[in-house]
Amino acid sequence: MSVAALSNFDLPQFVNTLVSLGTAFVLGTLIGAERQWRQRNAGLRTAVLVAVGAAAFVDIGMRLNGNASAVHVLAYVVSGVGFLGAGVIMKEGLNIRGLNTAATLWGAAAMGGAAGADLIGEAVTIAVFVLMANTALRPLVDLINRQPLDEATTEATYEVRVTVTAEEMPVVRAAVLDQLDAKSYAVRGTTVDEQAEETLDLAVTLAGSSARPTELDEIVARVERLPGVEHAGWTMRTAD
Repeated sequence: MSVAALSNFDLPQFVNTLVSLGTAFVLGTLIGAERQWRQRNAGLRTAVLVAVGAAAFVDIGMRLNGNASAVHVLAYVVSGVGFLGAGVIMKEGLNIRGLNTAATLWGAAAMGGAAGADLIGEAVTIAVFVLMANTALRPLVDLINRQPLDEATTEATYEVRVTVTAEEMPVVRAAVLDQLDAKSYAVRGTTVDEQAEETLDLAVTLAGSSARPTELDEIVARVERLPGVEHAGWTMRTAD
C-alpha cells in the first residue's frame, strides 16, 4: 500500500461511503427482486450493480471535487445507463419488450446517484416510487388493457389494402382515393407492391389517427366489387 493511499484514507469519509453504497445495495436489491420475481431480462443483480455503480461514481466525484464534480458525474451516469437500458429492449415482430425494465434500471441509477450524493431520504423515496410504479400500478394497467378497444377514438395508423390485377390498378387506385375523399379521409401516402406475375398489392395509408370502422367497411365493400379486385380490407395499428 503506497504512502499516498494511506494519507488519503479518511475514516469518517470511508464510513460515509459505506453508508451510501450500502443504501444503494439494499434499495437496489428491493427494486431488482421485483424484476427477478417477474423473470425479466435485467433482474436482481443487474439492478443492484446499476444502483451501486451509480452511487460509487457520484461518491467518488464528491470526494475528489465536491458537489460540482458530482453533478458532472451524474450527467454521465444518466447517459451511460441509457445505453445499458437499450441493451434489454428487444423487438419481436411488431412487439417491443423490455421498455419497462430499461426504465426500471434508469430509476435504480437515479436512486443510486442520490445515495452516492448522501441524499439517503431522497434515495429511499425514489426506490419507493419505482417499486410502486412496477407493483401498485399493475392492477390499473390490467384494468385499462381489458377494456374494449374503441377504433373511433384510438390513436392509430389506418391502412386500406387492395389486391388487384396490374391492368386494373390505375382505375382501382383512383376509385379508392375517391371513396376515401368522399368520407373526408385524408391520405398520407400510397404504395404498390408486386404480389404475383399479374397481381399488385395497393396500400393506402390514412393521415388521420382515428377512423370509423363502419365507414371503412363500406369503402372496402364497394372496392371489392370493382373489376380486377381479388381482395380488399383495412387494418389498424395502434400508435407506439
